[in-house]
Amino acid sequence: MRKLVISIFTIVLSYYSYSQRNVVLIIADDLGTDYLGCYEDYKDTVDVPNIRALLKKGVRFSNAMSNPVCSSTRSGILTGRYSFRTGVGGIVGGAGGSNPLDTSELTITRLLKKFNPNIAKADIGKWHLHQATPASNLLNPNKMGYDHFEGPFIGQLPSFTNWTKFTNGVSSNVTTYATSENVNNAVNWLKQQNSKPFFLWLAFNAPHAPYHLPPANLHSYKTLSGTAQDISKNPKAYFKAMLQALDHEIGRFYDSLKKMNRYDSTDFIFIGDNGNSIQTAQITNTAKAKGTVYQYGVHVPFIIAGPSVVNPGRKSDALINTADIFATVLDLFGDKTWQSQIPANKPVDSKSILPILKNTGVDIRPWSFCEDFKLTPDSTDGKAMRNKEYKLIRFDYGREEFYNLSNDPGELNNLLLGKLNAIEQTNYNDLCTDMTKLIGKGSFCNSSADITNSITQKYDIYPNPFHAYIHSESFTEQDIYELTDCVGQSLFNGKNIKLQNFSNLPNGVYFLKISNKKNQTIKLLKE
Repeated sequence: MRKLVISIFTIVLSYYSYSQRNVVLIIADDLGTDYLGCYEDYKDTVDVPNIRALLKKGVRFSNAMSNPVCSSTRSGILTGRYSFRTGVGGIVGGAGGSNPLDTSELTITRLLKKFNPNIAKADIGKWHLHQATPASNLLNPNKMGYDHFEGPFIGQLPSFTNWTKFTNGVSSNVTTYATSENVNNAVNWLKQQNSKPFFLWLAFNAPHAPYHLPPANLHSYKTLSGTAQDISKNPKAYFKAMLQALDHEIGRFYDSLKKMNRYDSTDFIFIGDNGNSIQTAQITNTAKAKGTVYQYGVHVPFIIAGPSVVNPGRKSDALINTADIFATVLDLFGDKTWQSQIPANKPVDSKSILPILKNTGVDIRPWSFCEDFKLTPDSTDGKAMRNKEYKLIRFDYGREEFYNLSNDPGELNNLLLGKLNAIEQTNYNDLCTDMTKLIGKGSFCNSSADITNSITQKYDIYPNPFHAYIHSESFTEQDIYELTDCVGQSLFNGKNIKLQNFSNLPNGVYFLKISNKKNQTIKLLKE
């Protein structure tokens, strides 16, 4: 009888432990994959044992995509909706500007509260979805479903050792190192929750600028002087020290969870919110770094680890987006009905990653999507969609680029500047169609154009890319020429096209239709 009671108690305790599942989302600010040796495309590596510890108990996603900047990535996580739906397309309060997140949006935390009011919910660290003024904005995290908010409200800190913290709308000056303060606040909040299940959004400002020398006990880079001159000269070295300090404090957070007996019942999601900045980018062309829809700006580390992972220690090449955290967190807590609460006029794009975690599926969608747009538009504004091998970029001013990521991960060879073979043509058309369906208006590409044969006819167009005039030795006075943009709008229709000045056209992809016995279409690029 005693053995039976013990067995029953063990089963009940195991069930209770599972039902009290917790989720911690850890966000590193401005961290791509190339400083992490566990990623195939790393260029340098930092000793980060606590981040790497997640690998043994989790799944590492090698094809994770974020948005190019922090505010838009965070709005996507919180709402599960792409930026063209929320309006948060850039950096709130930053260069170019962005709309703030509408406080009426349905969020992870609002749905968790409906599902189980007993789940404790906190956002510790960077918010950056609204301006700090008017003062009523400071309570927006609470209005949007968090029981507790504690951290800097803005984006970049003025200093990691002298900054303003807001705690549920109340400001205070903090001189504790920001990364350490975030962990202190998280641990203190968790101690107050007793045995409640919890969702913790732990958003560090590190290793984002301002670059600096962290406290000596948090890193091993002992030769750095910490002077302004040295930091300006060697920003990457200080970035690495800041990343190591972040890892050290993540380890301290683990230790605190273990002391509270909450570690083994907690699933961890670790991500970077976008790629590395220009100052720390390890690519030759830094114009493709943070803030752009190129791979370096949106390919981020993404690891999920914890008791919900079956057969841990795996790598997945599934195409996932940081917005998928929305559905995944709700699934991890067991909310199976959240989709029925989504308004028809505010669709959610997020797909749950749980099938991959449970090892019952390998993919959640055939493509991944990202975008960037600002209140003051610039040339980096655009949208991108990729499948397992190919990626299509369309900038808002009209230029298109198309890459084979399997053999050109650095996006150096724009396939649209040459002849597409049949496989490339099919992938181009598929991505064009899917992007158009997703956005729900217009056409992002001329997928019906005969691009495969566009370069192999007798018309040798030059220059291509062109700047103002279009020439060919084969042009005749009898042929009729029509120049259209990539959505089919006619820009010129008539003879003597070589006399036309197109310098006023925006940069991008165009199609020249030549009406003669062969009726050919030629793809052109304007730069």
